[in-house]
Amino acid sequence: MTERNVLGGELEPCGTDPMTGFYRDGNCSCGPEDSGLHAVCAVMTDEFLAHQKAVGNDLTTPRPEWSFTGLTPGDRWCVVAPRWLQAHGDGVPAPVVLASTNERALQIIPLEALRENAVDVPDDLGGLA
Repeated sequence: MTERNVLGGELEPCGTDPMTGFYRDGNCSCGPEDSGLHAVCAVMTDEFLAHQKAVGNDLTTPRPEWSFTGLTPGDRWCVVAPRWLQAHGDGVPAPVVLASTNERALQIIPLEALRENAVDVPDDLGGLA
């Protein structure tokens, strides 16, 4: 069965540079082993990364043992739904790519909160230079 996004469509890839997802396949797929629910495709910002580090979720320090290079602003990353919601409550949510955010995020995060922070990311980034 194909996983769905929060808009009801087919789940689109979130990011491959760096390679994201619980399964490190570029998608915010959430299988039964994903107890953290890596469902939210978020675009990293300085504020979100600083907040995550402050609450014990350091996303900037490389962890080679986990094939993790560390994130920088602008990276797209599948973050766990409870951490995104925590950042939202603290006023520093990362922008969200709705088409790439797994519908399972809705088990924890209201759709309206995701929509308020939605950002459109074009398939072809070449025209943004």
